[in-house]
Amino acid sequence: MSTTSSAPHPPVLFDEEYEEFAEWVRGFAAPFSDGYLDRAHSDEFPWDVAKQMGAQGLLGLGTSEELGGQGKLGDTLTKVHLGIAHEELAYADFYLSQLAYTSNLTGPLLERFLPSGIAEQWVPGIVAGEHVVALGLTEPGSGSDAAAMRMKAERADGGWVLDGEKTSITFAPHAKGMITFARVAQSEGCPGGVTAFLVPLDSDGVSMQRFPDPGWRPLGRAGVFLDHVFVPDELVIGGVGDGFRLVMREFDYTRSVIGLMSSGVARKALDMTIEYAKERKAFGKAIAHNQGVSFPIAENATALEAGRWLTYRALSLADAGRPFTKEAAMVKWSVTEASLKTIRDCIVLHGHSGYSEELPFQAMLRDVSGLEIGEGTPQIQKVVIGRALLGKDFR
Repeated sequence: MSTTSSAPHPPVLFDEEYEEFAEWVRGFAAPFSDGYLDRAHSDEFPWDVAKQMGAQGLLGLGTSEELGGQGKLGDTLTKVHLGIAHEELAYADFYLSQLAYTSNLTGPLLERFLPSGIAEQWVPGIVAGEHVVALGLTEPGSGSDAAAMRMKAERADGGWVLDGEKTSITFAPHAKGMITFARVAQSEGCPGGVTAFLVPLDSDGVSMQRFPDPGWRPLGRAGVFLDHVFVPDELVIGGVGDGFRLVMREFDYTRSVIGLMSSGVARKALDMTIEYAKERKAFGKAIAHNQGVSFPIAENATALEAGRWLTYRALSLADAGRPFTKEAAMVKWSVTEASLKTIRDCIVLHGHSGYSEELPFQAMLRDVSGLEIGEGTPQIQKVVIGRALLGKDFR
């Protein structure tokens, strides 16, 4: 077999550029680790953290330099870069990772599909950490089944009128706007279908009910009600009837990134437990000497490492322009499950202190549980994987 270079290029190693990028993010994120537990117990949105992240450029990955970002994907940045950023941020503090995840999704989306003058009013604030834009897809009767949504949009003079309810919307209590998916009826001259709108949340007819969640507390989650809310044509995202395509295209990417966010949190829990096991003594020796302690540490470390590289495999396929729906679903299901098991085992190995709120493990468990049900439950992911392997005729 011939090769084009005398030097090998192992596909499972990061290039030096990626390693340097990881070190840059890690160095920024590390000091925030000590504040994670306090943030987990607070309902106050961490605007100070968001602005520091914005100043560092971590909320503008994928946004053009013209709008304050670090550059669009495909220029100097890739989806693997985004994965690295989310993993390193999650290791330090889950909330940093979630801020970056949402901002680095909504900023480029609005820049790409809104008129330039309108994008300039929204995107720089996202990149700077001055405001957030929520994603409004889930409804009381439809989650992953985007085609079943009942939020409707009807044509009006100069725009659209939206009516309906969105539920479980992260960031909604603190957001300036919400990318809202609604169904447009087909009519003469209008293709109809699911359409995306940017709805300013201070619009007339918008109301909200915040949910008292056990996790994700500083980020906030709410039901959002739209009662005859007018949205001008200039705030339609991607064209009428293109919303479903936008959703499905982003699902593979977001499901992949969730794998690194969850495993990043779990790796932090495991590293804390390793240090604890080497220091905690029972019956005259460190508990790390016991196989009942070392075996679950070894098992969970292996599962996390395998899931981590499956995730980077999915993102690498995305950067190469190749399909990765199956791999993304595998990541979303298996890596979040492995992460939850890791954190639960860390709690057990810490004993009563792991069960308390004095250590961060309970908060970690709640926050990763939120990732498990977001962007499609494990059952949905298994359906996606099964269809990819067996064909769409087998459901």
